[in-house]
Amino acid sequence: MSAGGAQTVGQGRHTLAMGEPFIGSEAIAAGMSWGELQRNHTRIFRDVYIDADAGITATTRAYAGWLWSGRRAIVAGLSAAALHGSAWVDAGAAVELIHGNRHRLSGLRVFGDRLQDDEWQVIDGVPVTTPARTALDLGCRHPRVEATAAVDALVRATGLDLAEPRSLVARYPGRRGIAKAWQVLESADGGAQSPKETYVRLLLTDSGLPRPQTQIPVLGDTCSVVAYLDMGWPDLMVAVEYDGEQHRTKRSQYSWDVKRLEIAQRRGWLIVRVLADDKPPDILRRVRAALASRRPTPRARRPA
Repeated sequence: MSAGGAQTVGQGRHTLAMGEPFIGSEAIAAGMSWGELQRNHTRIFRDVYIDADAGITATTRAYAGWLWSGRRAIVAGLSAAALHGSAWVDAGAAVELIHGNRHRLSGLRVFGDRLQDDEWQVIDGVPVTTPARTALDLGCRHPRVEATAAVDALVRATGLDLAEPRSLVARYPGRRGIAKAWQVLESADGGAQSPKETYVRLLLTDSGLPRPQTQIPVLGDTCSVVAYLDMGWPDLMVAVEYDGEQHRTKRSQYSWDVKRLEIAQRRGWLIVRVLADDKPPDILRRVRAALASRRPTPRARRPA
């Protein structure tokens, strides 16, 4: 399906729900006064409004962008990822749509890309690119680290098999950004629990270190899993843990992290803790030193 051929494929959600975006002209036609519309609602896009006291999330903005298109666009990119349940999608990010109307408008990124019938689906009445096509678009359109973090989150939310978007690469050999998309799909990993964990993982692999395993299980005394480590190399029992702000500000998270790492250390794990303000050279130095300390020292060869 081409962008211009996207018909009104999902009318969906005609009944206005509290806190849900709606088309202002339709509300007025249904009896709302212009004054009420202006006093009690916030304008998101042209002729698209939401209750003034409603929180605007990435998902509500995605729905608002679809309404702006006259219910003709297909939601794509980060907006599609949000509708698929991805975490960490910025509520202020531009809504990404595949649509025939490509006029530049604030808060919208509209693309006229080709789309096959098996590359979109309907979620709650809204046409959205499938997880596989969403992953491909993210890889093509966004900077590599940002795109990898977004695909990590998408895989985590949907259980997407990365073989699916990789198979789509062959459909669009000349597409702009397709080579970068392949790199993103090759390096993505649904084990990341935050964009910063993705950043640390890419920092390690980009420096030439072996790709770490993510979400490594730690076994307790009864051989059941009692904790997971962010990333590391089980053969050497070296792990890298990213300590984000929530680890320090949430008491329950901080207490569990302390216990979790104590358990891992008792099991013989060597743990490198990375803080938000750590510099890349320092992170790499400490990780390399930890790996080197666990690698067996080659035996000296006896003289003949």
